[in-house]
Amino acid sequence: MRNISQNDKKRIIRVLEIYKKTGKTKTELEANSRKKLEYDYKVFITNLDREKLYEKINKRVDIMIGQGLIEETRNILNMYKEYPTAMQAIGYKETKEYLEEKITKGELIEKIKMETRRYAKRQLTWFKRIENATWINMEDKTEENIRKVMEVVEG
Repeated sequence: MRNISQNDKKRIIRVLEIYKKTGKTKTELEANSRKKLEYDYKVFITNLDREKLYEKINKRVDIMIGQGLIEETRNILNMYKEYPTAMQAIGYKETKEYLEEKITKGELIEKIKMETRRYAKRQLTWFKRIENATWINMEDKTEENIRKVMEVVEG
């Protein structure tokens, strides 16, 4: 806990929760999670043309707004005095800004779309570092993707 500011209540509570549940420090758990796995595992990553991915993201955000993201966020904010960590997730934090009248509804929608696209881009960058991963192009025919997976699985 030496690296955590004494004013950082959220992180202090988190490291104490981790220690109470596991008997190990957060640092110990992180070191253990980085050890080389002794398993024969396969990694498959689905990929889609960036333009099509962004199109899907934009449609999904429109659906989320239409299905009540604003009201859901309002209800969560009314239920808690302190905001749960989940409220930092993309969508909620922007909607909170909208409910506080810091941004317009149009800005809310565009901001969620932009942040989600950025997140997708970071994920792809992270996935590219995974050695021996098999990339599955979601634009290929299903049969082609099944064949690709089976080749890898059967070795």
